Amino acid sequence: MSITCAARLEVIAVGHIPVLSAGDDLGGLVLEGLARDGLALRDAWIAAAVRCAPPDNRPTPLEFATCRPFLAREIAALGNLRVVLALGALAWRSALEALARNGVTVPRPTPKFAHGAEVDLGRVILLGSYHVSQQNTNTGRLTPGMFDAVLKRVNRATGEPKRRTS
Repeated sequence: MSITCAARLEVIAVGHIPVLSAGDDLGGLVLEGLARDGLALRDAWIAAAVRCAPPDNRPTPLEFATCRPFLAREIAALGNLRVVLALGALAWRSALEALARNGVTVPRPTPKFAHGAEVDLGRVILLGSYHVSQQNTNTGRLTPGMFDAVLKRVNRATGEPKRRTS
């Protein structure tokens, strides 16, 4: 995707590590969630708070700090950004820090992560979902219905239709 196209995107979904390095089918789980029940999440960018695959998928604070400028630049490139979907507490914290680097005022105390949490930061809304890991989905911590509910809120926040028409 070109930078010109990216500038028009309204949604960024942030995970804590690159999807393909997680060792499970996170990308498939996200795509299934988007397609289930005809949901459509359009104009979205997928990003990772950490750019490498750390041991046991557990990034260190130094890895987050080292990679934060990359996430901040991705957010800066999205000129029409309206919604940040944070997939898990680590992504939530990273998204808040990257948004702050882009001039977004983050309230104090820092908003706490929870599944379904929503924070209106003025020019952008931050939404939280439990991470779509196999651990969370296999144990029922995150169900398809729970993820769908958050995606519906993303669609409402961007003015997208709740269901596909085709």
